[in-house]
Amino acid sequence: MDTQKQATADLFARLRNRRLSATFALLAVLSFGILVGSIFTRSVSAKGQAIDSSDARPLNIPNPRDLSTSFSKIAKDVGPAVVNINTVSIPKQSANRRTGRRGQVIPFGGNQGNGSNQGNGSDQGNGSDQGNMQDFFNRFFGGQGGDDGEDQGGGGKREALGSGFIVDSRGYIITNNHVVDKADKIYVKLSTDPDNDNDQGRPAHVIGVDSDTDIAVIKIDAPNPLPTVKLGNSDGAQVGDWVLAIGEPFGLSKTVSAGIVSAKDRAIDDNPDKPNQFQRFIQTDAAINPGNSGGPLVDMAGEVIGMNTAIYTQSSGSEGVGFAMPSNTIASVYNMLIGPEHKVTRGSIGIGFASAVPAAVTREYGFANGGVLVEDVTPGKGADKAGIKADDVIVSVDGKPIKDGDALVSDISSRKVGSTVQLGYLRDGKLHTASVSIGDRSQLESDASKNGDNNATPAESDAGESKLGITVTAVPPQFASKLGIQGGVIVNTVRPGSFADDIHLEKGFIIVEINRKPIADEAAYRAIVNGLKSGQDVVFKVKVQGANAPVGTPLFGGTLP
Repeated sequence: MDTQKQATADLFARLRNRRLSATFALLAVLSFGILVGSIFTRSVSAKGQAIDSSDARPLNIPNPRDLSTSFSKIAKDVGPAVVNINTVSIPKQSANRRTGRRGQVIPFGGNQGNGSNQGNGSDQGNGSDQGNMQDFFNRFFGGQGGDDGEDQGGGGKREALGSGFIVDSRGYIITNNHVVDKADKIYVKLSTDPDNDNDQGRPAHVIGVDSDTDIAVIKIDAPNPLPTVKLGNSDGAQVGDWVLAIGEPFGLSKTVSAGIVSAKDRAIDDNPDKPNQFQRFIQTDAAINPGNSGGPLVDMAGEVIGMNTAIYTQSSGSEGVGFAMPSNTIASVYNMLIGPEHKVTRGSIGIGFASAVPAAVTREYGFANGGVLVEDVTPGKGADKAGIKADDVIVSVDGKPIKDGDALVSDISSRKVGSTVQLGYLRDGKLHTASVSIGDRSQLESDASKNGDNNATPAESDAGESKLGITVTAVPPQFASKLGIQGGVIVNTVRPGSFADDIHLEKGFIIVEINRKPIADEAAYRAIVNGLKSGQDVVFKVKVQGANAPVGTPLFGGTLP
């Protein structure tokens, strides 16, 4: 029995061993087959792909498509009339060498001219001269590239780049005055001229300049008619309109940038309290950089509505705030510059007015909704002959309401010398009219310069601003009577960081005493201020107007630096 069981067990063991061997053999065969099959399949697949590529279609470059063609069409139409202006200045021997430069210096910014300061001429606000245009453009646009020989005798020549645009096929070009001012040589390159660094371009000469608007007209010889731009009407430009700036930023020719009109009638002078009365700009976010100066700002009709002039910048490049002189101003100035005298003549009626008037004064004199308070009248000139007097309020010109002094200057200055206008004015609250003859503004300014200001010396007229940091105007007699004071002067401006600013004097304050001495008028004010010395205690008694004004006449004081 045991023998039989043993035989059965041996049989099962043999069968199990054979089955395992067969299984291992089968697995080995299958693995080898899979490996060979994979290699074979991969080879067949690769060969199949190479064969099947015959049905692949080659890529073709399509013909150019016209998508939004407005920008490109304008660039093609206007571009040929935009030029590159290269100037060379040779520093002259100077006895007074400057030790440094103020403002930012941006390469290829263009020659920065001094321009003309706004002086104490007729039909403008009283106060100190405007900041030098050199400093203005250094601050807002950047000076010319290079410091070689600046104000140094025998120094190297200085070069600068700018832009311009052709307005007459005979070679007349408009650009910025600060691009060509003080340049000894001016060269112009057309868009069709070859890009050759050794070729400076075609010699140009200045036809005329107007520093008040920073506009210049230059000319090159043109044997054949040149392409020109079409001038548009800047009054039609609206905030939000698309515009293109075309020029030579950083010397990169034929550069076009796009943006919109960001604002209009923008004043950007270095002294915001007394802005230049002839500079009102179109603001744009189209990229404007050094070298764009003098180039055109073009609307979507392909018409030039402005000339790129300046930028606000903290990085020496475009930050999206650029300014262009409106085309209507450009056209008016250009037409005078190409005339026989090659100069700009502006009208004047011979008055002076406060550029900043406290709200209380406007309410008291009845022109809170607009008007110009006359402070002084030039003897023998138009307004004087027509009977206009100090303390009159001009409210209209030829029936058109006048908002403020800037609007009055803009209107009168554009009038032809010798013509007449009807002025509407208030006197003692009653409306009157007068026919006033227009005179030559430059002649009136010249006469004022020769005659002086109430025989005051330059030091006297500047004492308040230089010592105290303020500018003032006399309080009108009627207003003084209303306030119960004997004269006084109104603070028009306070220079930041000045002595007056440190002791908290503010614009609109009325100074009635200085160091317990009464201020009857501007003459008394100047006499007292001229006598002040460094280290002296100075106490001001003032009258403050307004709903929250303190009662009485508060005192402000400090030690003069």
